Amino acid sequence: MACALPWMALAQDARPGPSFHEAVGMAWAIDPVRTELQVGHHSARARASAAGSWFAGGPTLSGEYMDDHMLGSNEGYTTYQGGVSVPLWLPGQGSATKQVASAEAASIDEQLNVEHMALSIRVLDAAAAALIARTRMDVAHALYDATARMAGNATHAVHGGELASVDGQMAQAAMENAHNELALAQEEAQNATTALEVLLGRPVVPDLSRYGGGDVTQARFVSPRDMEDNDPRIKVAHRNVEAAEANMKLARRSFMPNPEIGVDAIHEKQYGSPWDDRVGVNFSIPLPSEVRNTPIMSEARNRLATATSQETQARRMVHLEMMRVRERLIAATTARQATRSAAENMEKRAQAQERAWRVGEASVDTALAARQAAANTRLASARAEVEWHVASIRMLIATGVVP
Repeated sequence: MACALPWMALAQDARPGPSFHEAVGMAWAIDPVRTELQVGHHSARARASAAGSWFAGGPTLSGEYMDDHMLGSNEGYTTYQGGVSVPLWLPGQGSATKQVASAEAASIDEQLNVEHMALSIRVLDAAAAALIARTRMDVAHALYDATARMAGNATHAVHGGELASVDGQMAQAAMENAHNELALAQEEAQNATTALEVLLGRPVVPDLSRYGGGDVTQARFVSPRDMEDNDPRIKVAHRNVEAAEANMKLARRSFMPNPEIGVDAIHEKQYGSPWDDRVGVNFSIPLPSEVRNTPIMSEARNRLATATSQETQARRMVHLEMMRVRERLIAATTARQATRSAAENMEKRAQAQERAWRVGEASVDTALAARQAAANTRLASARAEVEWHVASIRMLIATGVVP
């Protein structure tokens, strides 16, 4: 009874849950990485908007005050001077800066798609683990019921002198082993369900059984090249290359520090001076220097080389993964068909062996072994069934669809 109560609690939670699409939506709503990327996206858009300014930076205020009091003459010679200047864009620098910020924002957009895809796979794996764990618990409970029934029959037969005591002990040991397996299965099911609850934010298990091979045939992309080009990981790698190229252009446009131009005003108080106020223009033009430009260009080249290398690696990784996903779906389909037939046959054999044992035509160890083999094949069949649905959904995710 103590072993059955946790199983009953989990069995109540095993009712049909939300669809996989709804489960991904639950996980996406509370995903912390999504919030981080959205903040980065807004920041990049703000930088792109700020790059549309008329000037390359904020204004600079300057001021001076001079008199002759410190010299001791104290003739009343006093000068007040103030000015304001603004930095100017170099030719093409403003548009290049805006292109860099826009490219980075587009890259973050694709990173959101990558995170959504990765989250979908995590939800799929966690849901599959929970379903397989619950299946293991169901199989373990059925095995425990069968061995308990056989142990009860064996005990009754031993008391009636119809069966040797060693056979009764063997049946009792099989029941205890099944009891232990049930406890382990309950622990695994509870841990898997808790891990999924942390991911989704709710104590639910998505229903994966509604997705199968028919959904894959309706996918938008069928050729490996189309699937690869549509993969968000390749898209984000390409966006990073575009951002690096825009940064390279910006580095070329920033061949010297930004010049500044402004106005100055001077007010002087001098004894006998015919003027006391003057207004003029000031400008500052720093000249190019290899000491400054070489590190900037080197960093831009390194960023472009890194982004190009990562795009090539991403294409190779995605291509290999696509092939593995396809092969996994084919293998899962074959395993599903084979294990389903094997489970049916082994269950029939276990029932036949148990009947034969009851009438004295088979030994108890043969009946117990047949029941254990039937439980193992049933678990393998249920696992293959879940893995087939998982492989079908994984194939859809690879084509850019979250079913």
